[in-house]
Amino acid sequence: MNQSTLTPFEIQKSLATGGWNPNIYLTNVSVAEFQQPDDFVAYKVFPIVLVQLPTSKFYKFSKADLARSTMAEKPTFGTVSPTQWASDTDDYCVKVYQGIWGVDQISGLTYQRSGALGAANPMIGKAKVAAEQTKLFMDIMFAQKFFKAGVWANEYAGKTSNISGNQFYQFDNANSDPVSFIHGLIRDMKKGGRRKANKLSLGANTFTALMNNEAIKERVKYGGTTTNPATVNEKVLAELFGVDEVLVLESTYNKAAQGQAENMDYICDANGALLTYTPNSAAIDEPSAGYIFTWDMLGNGQPMAVTNFLGQPGTHSEFVEALCSFDMKQVSKDLAVYLSDCTSK
Repeated sequence: MNQSTLTPFEIQKSLATGGWNPNIYLTNVSVAEFQQPDDFVAYKVFPIVLVQLPTSKFYKFSKADLARSTMAEKPTFGTVSPTQWASDTDDYCVKVYQGIWGVDQISGLTYQRSGALGAANPMIGKAKVAAEQTKLFMDIMFAQKFFKAGVWANEYAGKTSNISGNQFYQFDNANSDPVSFIHGLIRDMKKGGRRKANKLSLGANTFTALMNNEAIKERVKYGGTTTNPATVNEKVLAELFGVDEVLVLESTYNKAAQGQAENMDYICDANGALLTYTPNSAAIDEPSAGYIFTWDMLGNGQPMAVTNFLGQPGTHSEFVEALCSFDMKQVSKDLAVYLSDCTSK
């Protein structure tokens, strides 16, 4: 019997009688350490703006003019002097990013002919890898653009003692009172930026330090019982700080180059924090600390596209391609505060 033309029924019969013992992969289980989808952070912090052109401009009206009172008493038989109202423009310029992964067609023939698809189908596996890699790349770009010192107009650094100016006690310090500190930052943002901060994004170590901060635990301990002790989580922190949402940025990646020993780390600075005002979605005349401009480069309605194409004749190969096009842009620097060195660990 020609094994290359076996039907699934014939394979099952051969296995049952012991006539064929193939070394074939299971199709109902595979092991792949894909990151949990909810751990990716880029789309969670700033709204998405879908754009029709890869490069264009948008209006920015003068906050100083909008906030200045220009009304005056009308003189008899006359008018007040007209007020100039300034506006400016800013631009975005998306870049197209690409990743390609190869698939050997010959190595998959045995499983395809035997009807063993599922986890053994290389095209399915590579398509998942392509999507994972795209989201991972966007998180790395987000960290480089937004989640670090030297980016925002308002920045503070944590210290263990003798704080002054734009400094604060690190959250694992006995002198630290994060609730009072964050509320002060929120008041300053409302005064200077005309919006109340509504989102606090925390590095992994910063979140742990806040969970164990004595001033915070003191505020929540009476809400617990013996069977249900008081806990500090994202929801509790959001209520204490007076923001709509607290995000913990736990996306991870391997910093090592190909061939080197694995070196896993958090993508976003584990000791950082970013306080922002960001609307749930982009809107005309609505400010935001930042936007992510995404371009539908293939015209299929998707800012991220995963496609496949055949290799050169005779190579018996095909490729999975991932494309994405975006520009991560600061829009209102007054609507963000970055905190570095939030913990000593």
